[in-house]
Amino acid sequence: MAEKKIRNDASSSGSSSSSGGNNRGESVVVDVGRRRSSCGYCRSGGHNSISHGLWAHSLTVDHYQALLDRGWRRSGCFLYKPEMEKTCCPSYTIRLKASDFAPSNEQLRVSKRMQRFLDGTLDVKMRDEVMDEPDTSKSQITSSEVRESLAGKNEEMNKAEQFMHYLSDKIDNAVLALIGSGNFPCDIQLPKASIKKVAPSKRKLLVEGSEDLLFSSNISFQIAAALMRAEKDKHDIKLSRDSAGKNGLCLELSPNIVAEKLTNTLNQLVESTGLSIRACNGHINFYSAKKQAGLDEVVQIVSISKESLTGSGIPGSFSKKISECPQGKRRRFELRLKRSSFDPEEYALYRRYQIKVHNDTPDQVTESSYKRFLVESPLVYIPSTGNATVPPCGFGSFHQQYLIDGRLVAVGVIDILPKCLSSKYLFWDPDLAFLSLGKYSALQEIAWVKENQHKSPSLEYYYLGYYIHSCSKMRYKAAYRPSELLCPLRYQWVPFEITRPLLDKKPYVILSDFTILPNEESLALNTLENNMELQHDDLGQEDMNDILIDEDEEMAELDFEDSDDESGPESSGFTSVQLEDGNVSDTLIGLKGSRLRYKDLQHAFGPTERRYLETQLHRYTRAVGTELSKQMVYSLG
Repeated sequence: MAEKKIRNDASSSGSSSSSGGNNRGESVVVDVGRRRSSCGYCRSGGHNSISHGLWAHSLTVDHYQALLDRGWRRSGCFLYKPEMEKTCCPSYTIRLKASDFAPSNEQLRVSKRMQRFLDGTLDVKMRDEVMDEPDTSKSQITSSEVRESLAGKNEEMNKAEQFMHYLSDKIDNAVLALIGSGNFPCDIQLPKASIKKVAPSKRKLLVEGSEDLLFSSNISFQIAAALMRAEKDKHDIKLSRDSAGKNGLCLELSPNIVAEKLTNTLNQLVESTGLSIRACNGHINFYSAKKQAGLDEVVQIVSISKESLTGSGIPGSFSKKISECPQGKRRRFELRLKRSSFDPEEYALYRRYQIKVHNDTPDQVTESSYKRFLVESPLVYIPSTGNATVPPCGFGSFHQQYLIDGRLVAVGVIDILPKCLSSKYLFWDPDLAFLSLGKYSALQEIAWVKENQHKSPSLEYYYLGYYIHSCSKMRYKAAYRPSELLCPLRYQWVPFEITRPLLDKKPYVILSDFTILPNEESLALNTLENNMELQHDDLGQEDMNDILIDEDEEMAELDFEDSDDESGPESSGFTSVQLEDGNVSDTLIGLKGSRLRYKDLQHAFGPTERRYLETQLHRYTRAVGTELSKQMVYSLG
């Protein structure tokens, strides 16, 4: 009789775990409790990043959608939710309704720049051009190639001009390095460098004792101006020292400071070119090593390697250096959507991206770590099969491939769920950084949601992952407007315009406490500061330091230490979420292939085991919610 009862309970429970009987599979998870790790955002040094974790053997798209709407995310098959009151960098789920999206001027410029590149009308100075067919019969650029690329110029580019383009590229690489290290923001497009020759007659006029000054660049003035314009566009107010400091854009990034930062990064050129590089009044100046050395002599002395002129120096690169795009050369753009699976070409691109953009060492970028992070997924695939509520591609985990002239240039790792497209990660060809592929892919993903909403009406939203206000390099996500953040207590969505002043004051805020109606706005703003001082005084932290986070990166592959659970519900990190009744009797338990409600299983445990298990179940129920605890299978083995 007992075995028969177990089978009956398992049968009834199994049907309830399949998302309302829609034959979408079942979710089976293992609760790993509280996890501590070093933070990939603030780099605080300790294990200050605190989250609740689940390993998912399988996960329905409906359940994952519900988990997203409670602040969860996934990395491979691992699900995690920050314990917002305790973690060093509170992470708020951010989304926007695709149909309401209003692109900014900068986002429109990104689209136009890509279109010009595809049309062949974009002037790209000495960029690593990956679209040309490889020519194995030539090891470097010939004069005929150069003449074609100069679009109308009939004379061969001389060595001095080549060298100036080479220096421009080095400055642009230094800008990218400073973006990666957090010295410059990653959410705006910075101008490209240009180099000018300094005429002998003007050298003494510019700098005393500068007879050996050969080249100069004013890029620092342009970068400083771009930063200031971005701040004004972002806030629609006059830039002030206080507001700049709060929003990750330091007013002290004057042309002089920018020039100093770039010069320090460019010091490696001293050995490779024989030039000396110094910052002077905001300019970046290049001097010959010999006094009175003529320009031609310096150019002859400097040895520009074939690698410098024709490739990126990264294994697997198929780049060529060109002076500018040939006029009228159109490129073919393709966007392919494929289910998540291992692809050697994608892995090769990912490896180049991680090494060049994130400075990973080759032994850190392994095939197995790539698979765990970006290929493996617990989501149960749901095909369309003519179902009007499912898009033609189905629901599940996908890789969106960006190809130009048949070559893979970017891959977006995404989950397509009943209500949204959830963006997980993007990696791209480092040689095409000037195209801002991160921004461009976000625009494409938003457009995909708009297009497919007609086929799947419930698919309305674009989820950008976590918004971390205390990490300025993650604030770019709020540039996709109008966005909203998820309240960590009541799981209500709050417009970002309301949340921004709150998060300027405290990193952790119960956002739904400040939801307002239009006619209440004035009163709310007057009482905002007083209310903020009453909330969580012990969590008043300053903004965290910038770190190396790609504009599409969520969390690096998780490297957690052992669980740090404490007994009792008060220690779970979810003490603020007391709105749920915490009843665990209907929690669905998986044990030796059976599916049972806890109330039907508890008699099988002794008093000590039962107390321990109920403590774990209370913590789990608070984390995933009472309804999901009744539907997902809590596996005990």
